[in-house]
Amino acid sequence: MNAIELKQNFHHLIDSIDNEKLLINFYDLMKKRSSDKEGQLWNRLTYQEQKDLLLSLEESKDPENLIDHDEMIKKHMNTNYTNFNEFH
Repeated sequence: MNAIELKQNFHHLIDSIDNEKLLINFYDLMKKRSSDKEGQLWNRLTYQEQKDLLLSLEESKDPENLIDHDEMIKKHMNTNYTNFNEFH
């Protein structure tokens, strides 16, 4: 998919969303990300955090280390969000 197709699909996706809270979150995320410089987040991590992240990436390539999405939803549904279903 080239940049023009991607932008068109992006606009269609946004036009299809009726949930105002989701649109606000999406807008805020995109606004922040578009102003971030590439590598800015990585550079803010400590050396140990970078190592841990790279290790996590490698470990995620082994299917034995993966946890089913629905299992994670159930595990964290009541701990981190007041209305998790709003974003699921």
